Amino acid sequence: MVYLRGEGRPATADAEDCPFCAAPALSNEVGLVVHRGAHAYVVMNLYPYNAGHVLVCPYRHVADYTDLTVEERDEVAQQTQDAMRVIREVSGAQGFNIGMNQGGIAGAGIAAHLHQHVVPRWGGDTNFMPVVGQTKVMPELLAETRRLFAEAWPNA
Repeated sequence: MVYLRGEGRPATADAEDCPFCAAPALSNEVGLVVHRGAHAYVVMNLYPYNAGHVLVCPYRHVADYTDLTVEERDEVAQQTQDAMRVIREVSGAQGFNIGMNQGGIAGAGIAAHLHQHVVPRWGGDTNFMPVVGQTKVMPELLAETRRLFAEAWPNA
């Protein structure tokens, strides 16, 4: 509900107010950064759709996929593949939802900084809890999931 109410979202579209610009300046543990590349990084989603949900973000504060450089685009794609491999290895994911919402009208919570969602899925992961219990069960803390993913990352 914190996310849905907009609490903690940037007040402006400026890089100074952007959590995706701030995260890389923090330690991996504090920023929940899983992996750092030359042009993009992988971070745990603070408001995950499912356990193990990560975001692949370019370092540069850019909103539109068509504005990525070739290097940024290629690294976002490579890190998305690596994230899928790591998540499968660590948590046995059976499938994935992959994608990015381009613009607020398309559902982007932070539209000013492009980010690719990598959401692991398992059979039965959508169950009665969100409907009846109005909650989502997360079997592991974000910091622990981040540590496991970081340790399993190729060439870590």
